[in-house]
Amino acid sequence: MIVHDFSKTYSVLNHFVGELRNVEVQQDRMRFRRNLERIGEVLGYELSKTLDYQSIDIQTPLGVKPTDLLAQQPVLCTILRAGLPLHQGMMNFFDRAETTFVSAFRHHPNGKKEFEIVVEYLATPSLENKTLIISDPMLASGKSIANVYEVLLKQGTPRKVHIVAAIGSKPGIEYIKPQLPENAELWIASVDDELDENQYIIPGLGDAGDLAFGEKLSK
Repeated sequence: MIVHDFSKTYSVLNHFVGELRNVEVQQDRMRFRRNLERIGEVLGYELSKTLDYQSIDIQTPLGVKPTDLLAQQPVLCTILRAGLPLHQGMMNFFDRAETTFVSAFRHHPNGKKEFEIVVEYLATPSLENKTLIISDPMLASGKSIANVYEVLLKQGTPRKVHIVAAIGSKPGIEYIKPQLPENAELWIASVDDELDENQYIIPGLGDAGDLAFGEKLSK
């Protein structure tokens, strides 16, 4: 898997991530969602440079201009609910893309720290021979991405897979590498070194879904 870690380069993206992490700024839910959306836009733009294009003649009022346009629209997949703002940022750029929605959450049997990822809902077009972009703001243990991808394969085999995340952990990235195709690519705004005993990213930012939409009842 190819990893594009944008924290290693200077850009305004670092400001958006910094505000996501900041305990004072992140209390503004609208700004938190907007920062996730902006990260989706930036990463979507960078990712777009690697897609396939074809030259099309565009008729203007004064002539014809050959222009390179996407040869195929991607399928944008997001993991509910935390992924919605990041997904919106991607949709702002890939506005003609097909969309996949999937629910995945941590289920803790008997209230223990150990958990399993449960996928309950899936709405998707065929993925056969298409470019699939899975967006999830937090790539912590990597189990959500791996389980979701396994479920998605039942709807067809994509010809290319991209993962988009705001913040991830090194252990999580190492976990998903053998679970995804060799030529899969990860586009990520920042990478942290550790996970805590509950498999949350340290220093991370907290629960992205709760910060974006409010606290939920535990399952």
